[in-house]
Amino acid sequence: QVQLVESGGGLVQAGGSLRLSCAASGRTFSTYGMGWFRQAPGKEREFVATITWRNNIYYGDSVKGRFTISRDNAKNTVYLQMNSLKPEDTAVYFCAARRVGTALTTRDGYDYWGQGTQVTVSS
Repeated sequence: QVQLVESGGGLVQAGGSLRLSCAASGRTFSTYGMGWFRQAPGKEREFVATITWRNNIYYGDSVKGRFTISRDNAKNTVYLQMNSLKPEDTAVYFCAARRVGTALTTRDGYDYWGQGTQVTVSS
């Protein structure tokens, strides 16, 4: 069983930045595919970014050029650097992990999920 704990959310003004972290338990983190998703009130959970075990990276269209996903296998942690934040980025952000290390941009297929961290962007 893998546990994921997100941190780094908060309230920021439009145009600002935040960095989210997701710390994972377990000794096989380096082989996992990792992803970030977000869910705004009344909306479906949306793909944000994913990074494979080989560090191949993919982004959702709405965050390309503004967000950066990265991982530190020595710390069992994946990060999401969010720049140029917009009010429409307001959501609960979830970290997810899948035992198969390849990329996946849909929520189905991820084996583990964190509890989420709230990001609020004020205008």
